[in-house]
Amino acid sequence: MQTTKPHAALLASPGMGHFIPVLELGKRLVSEHGFNATVFVVTTDTSLSQSQLLKKSHPIPKLLDIVLLPPVDISTLINPTTGILAQLAIMMRQALPSLRQAISAMKFCPTALIVDIFGTEAFAISEELNMLKYVFITSTAWFLALTIHLPTLDAKVVEEEHVRNHEPLMIPGCSSVRFEDTFEPVLDRNNQMYIEYIRMGVQMPTADGILVNTWQDLEPKTLGALGDKRKLGWVAQAPVYAVGPLVRPVKPGSSSDVLGWLDMQPQQSVVYVSFGSGGTLSAKQTTELAWGLELSEQRFIWVVRPPVEDDAAAAIFKTGHRSDNTPDFLPDGFLTRNQKKGLVVPMWAPQTEILSHPSVGGFLSHCGWNSTLESIVNGLPMIAWPLYAEQGMNATMLTEDIGVAVRLKSTPPVVVSREEIETTIRQVMEDKGDAIRARAKTLKSSAEKALSKGGSSYNSLSYVANDCEIRLRYIKTKAEGA
Repeated sequence: MQTTKPHAALLASPGMGHFIPVLELGKRLVSEHGFNATVFVVTTDTSLSQSQLLKKSHPIPKLLDIVLLPPVDISTLINPTTGILAQLAIMMRQALPSLRQAISAMKFCPTALIVDIFGTEAFAISEELNMLKYVFITSTAWFLALTIHLPTLDAKVVEEEHVRNHEPLMIPGCSSVRFEDTFEPVLDRNNQMYIEYIRMGVQMPTADGILVNTWQDLEPKTLGALGDKRKLGWVAQAPVYAVGPLVRPVKPGSSSDVLGWLDMQPQQSVVYVSFGSGGTLSAKQTTELAWGLELSEQRFIWVVRPPVEDDAAAAIFKTGHRSDNTPDFLPDGFLTRNQKKGLVVPMWAPQTEILSHPSVGGFLSHCGWNSTLESIVNGLPMIAWPLYAEQGMNATMLTEDIGVAVRLKSTPPVVVSREEIETTIRQVMEDKGDAIRARAKTLKSSAEKALSKGGSSYNSLSYVANDCEIRLRYIKTKAEGA
């Protein structure tokens, strides 16, 4: 006997950058489209504790379950040079037996399996169990276009023109990708990251649909190309559904020392500085950023992570403190000089709550897509400081296409000077702030409209829900006929 509600199984790879939007997608399927949903999370020892904390600290609808799959050991399958994208792909592959076992043990087989970009090999399970299969891109439609278009290109042409000669990578109907913004796996076709990325790009169009954490008004040109058979449509065989922005909501009644400090600051006077859970700067760059913040004379909240050694990118400083309790990787006396106008927060801060606070007037960010969407839905202008992955593409889109950010001229691995940091912060908080802020607030309204009933993103998810309901009725009718 079948359940009368569609049931979505959602698979998230390790890391908050994937877990949070997948969880928010599951919550919307339950609360707005009448689904039951189960979110399966592939965990590492670190992400296991993060997932458990998030599960406890945020309200989860009754019809949504979170299942933390056991951590997988990939130590024998990687080496010190294995990139993070390849590591995530290997983790997801190794977790497939646990996923299959968990789904098979469910009372009712899910109607659909929705995976993030690293989980496309789980399509084999959906086919075995007669489930619809979808992929959820937790980044931009532009990144999706690159991902599905790259496998159609001659690898030697990409290597010769884009990698060696630094020519832009052309994507039909979309903006080209400049070499300096390129996605890291594209740079070396002999690297396992490239091999895994190409595999994902081949598998994604075989899905019953591709969901993207964006919305129509944010990326109309790219979404148009993805739906145009004369452009990218022949590559994207699966229909593309823009269902965003899906971001973690502000926790009601939140309070902390950080939020208390913000309550005492003037409106739109504070720049929030954070590079996400994976963003770490060198010791020299950390020093320059500290001086840049101080010289800008702006109020700030800075989420600081101990820097990496300049000569060993993976080694974390064993930090000490000076007499005024300033960590030894910050300029001497930094905390004392800035105690009235700045707040230094070690490792983690309640970002969603900070960005929604009326005292915050700008966001210096690595341009991770979750952070970017959190900034946009709060109508905040940004200072774009991309570090890795597709963040360079995001920064270009934010500055040149959308117009909600100012980008630093220097890019890693070049050390950004304190003078450039000071000037750019002042541009956003003073000189250009009003114009960029006005554009950001327009997009905030656009995002709210897209998610509301009858909006573009609401309707896109409704199409997915309708397909699942049709499949459920078919399976039920078939079972009754048997």
